Amino acid sequence: MKKSKILVLLLFTFLIISCKKKKDVQKETADLIVFNAKVATEVEGTFAEAFAVKDGNFLKIGTSKAILELIGDDSRVIDATGKTVIPGLNDSHTHLIREGLNYNSELRWDGVRSIKEALNMLKEQADRTPDGQWIRVVGGWGEHQFEEKRLPTLQEINEAVPDHPVYVLYLYSYGYLNQKGIETLGYDSETHFPGGEVQLENGKPTGFLVAKPSALLLYKTLTQLPKLTPEEQVNSTLHFYRELNRLGVTSAIDAGGGGQYYTNDYKIAKQLASEGKLTVRTSYYLFAVDKGTELSFFKKWADTLRSGSNDDMFKPNGYTFMGAGENLTWEAADFENFLEPRPELKEIMETELDSIVTLLAKNKWPFRIHATYNESITRFLDVFEKVDQKYPFLNRVRWIIDHAETIDDTNIQRIKKMGGGIALQNRMFFQGEYFVDRYGAEQAKQTPSISKIIHAGIPLGLGTDGTRVSSYNPMLALYWAITGKTWGGLQLYDEDNRLSRHKALELMTHGSAWFSNEESAKGYIKEGMYADFAILSDDYFTIPEEDIKELTSDLTVVNGTVVFAKNEFKALDPPMPEVIPNWSPVKYFGGYQH
Repeated sequence: MKKSKILVLLLFTFLIISCKKKKDVQKETADLIVFNAKVATEVEGTFAEAFAVKDGNFLKIGTSKAILELIGDDSRVIDATGKTVIPGLNDSHTHLIREGLNYNSELRWDGVRSIKEALNMLKEQADRTPDGQWIRVVGGWGEHQFEEKRLPTLQEINEAVPDHPVYVLYLYSYGYLNQKGIETLGYDSETHFPGGEVQLENGKPTGFLVAKPSALLLYKTLTQLPKLTPEEQVNSTLHFYRELNRLGVTSAIDAGGGGQYYTNDYKIAKQLASEGKLTVRTSYYLFAVDKGTELSFFKKWADTLRSGSNDDMFKPNGYTFMGAGENLTWEAADFENFLEPRPELKEIMETELDSIVTLLAKNKWPFRIHATYNESITRFLDVFEKVDQKYPFLNRVRWIIDHAETIDDTNIQRIKKMGGGIALQNRMFFQGEYFVDRYGAEQAKQTPSISKIIHAGIPLGLGTDGTRVSSYNPMLALYWAITGKTWGGLQLYDEDNRLSRHKALELMTHGSAWFSNEESAKGYIKEGMYADFAILSDDYFTIPEEDIKELTSDLTVVNGTVVFAKNEFKALDPPMPEVIPNWSPVKYFGGYQH
């Protein structure tokens, strides 16, 4: 009898535990719920009403009624008020690490609509800039965004700011130093740079116009300007990443850049990631900065560096090994400047590139290479195919052609055969008029061949190439891919080389994820993927095309955590430190000018 009672008690206990487990499973709750929304799905034209987030991932997507059943005691519930929700934007080619270190020191003309306004910004900034500091405008703008449809003159810059040094960078086509700037750097009538010209008046220097520059020359000028302190660089990085969040960006791939040294210039972003303060998932490549040392640079790191995670917020391109690019050797640099003829690469290029790509392929390092012109791409692919015979790329090494504005059908197929990807940016949005003037409107219709690349089945990611050439605003890239127009309204592409809004969005979300080997982890609002998304200020899918340029995010979430909020969601906005230094242009103007 006693034995029977024990058995009954054990059975009863087992049933209670089983029921409790079953009840707990049935009561699974979400950390975050968004409902009453227009949620973009991976299927074009299909939208959900709501979704739930658990542990930084999307848990369930469906109707508001179904998702609200997942509310628990600790759930945060957000009524999207019918607004459109998209996956977080992912810029497949940008330079956010470098910009983070400099953002607070720069006056951004991104989005400014007139020269008059731009010059007034210079004047106003001069009033608050202390002695010893510069006023600098470092890319992100184009002459065709101005209502005057021209560039400012050096005389206008001098008149706007006669008593502070000014440096204005325009694409990689022009650089302007005002009179105070050349005095500060010690330039005079005898100063000479290739492609540069000191402008004189009555024998006295009045400014410096770099008219046909190399990128190295423009970088050299920038490196001579004062840097922010380490404390200011931390603050600057926080505010630039937040600026990207404001535009709906949750991920980005840093392609390296001139003057961006590993490891020094990566430390602050890495530090912020380890502290849980980085708000854009950042994958990065190593850039060979110093001409003549490229092979030794990659050899130094090839055997030692492997990918880390920092909770997936800051890591070497998201792959098993480190990645190299976008500059593999300066001899392979075909920098775009459609105001000038296409550059001819030297014969030594193949030898240098072969040695570097062989090293990378042997060590299974992903790599990417800057390649504007089809002529350059042809020569690069000749080298790649030779290396591929020894160390096959396909399913072993992810590699990327960046930019590819004039790529032809033959080279598209060569890339396809070796398993490469192509990263496209909206540089023609800024330079389309220049390209048409030089090469003609017919050639421009397939510059780049977006639809042909998609049809070939090549992995394709959309990006900006911000911040020194194009603007970092991803909405401009989406607008360009959808409309085929430039800033100035020039129609570049026929309908067969333009994208639907869904496809353009897909290329800047899931398409870009391929480039960091994360296509299974992010890019869609889909169960199991990272909970990175943005509630937009207007309906991307239905607003007039011209309004796409003005879109921002009302609420941005990364890894299930709100990183930016405004308007009706303002109460959810996380606190930010004050912008430093106090004279920073960002403190008064912000970033992109809407």
